[in-house]
Amino acid sequence: MIYPSIDEITKGKYNRYTLVIATAKCARIVTDEYVEQRELAEKLLANKETDKSLASMIRKDIRDEKAVKNAIKRLYNGEFAIKEASEKPAEEEAEAPAEETAEKAEEAAKAE
Repeated sequence: MIYPSIDEITKGKYNRYTLVIATAKCARIVTDEYVEQRELAEKLLANKETDKSLASMIRKDIRDEKAVKNAIKRLYNGEFAIKEASEKPAEEEAEAPAEETAEKAEEAAKAE
């Protein structure tokens, strides 16, 4: 059985498809963290600034476990959160007319 279960992670708020998308995005973040840590470790080794091994300079949880497993754990522990999608935030709606007005003013200035 897979732990934690889908119901435990979503707490009844989201469906499976939302969870899959969130997990994939989180896994990508975990992978990016691994790549950054590995690049830094390789740079330090190439410049002979450290005598540690490459593996010891990368966080153990990122190095030893799959990205998807890390993402699921982080979602469950609350390190990552699933945000509900909204149509448009109020700030964007307020800015849209101002942008259109500015574009019209620029077009009018060009026409003159």
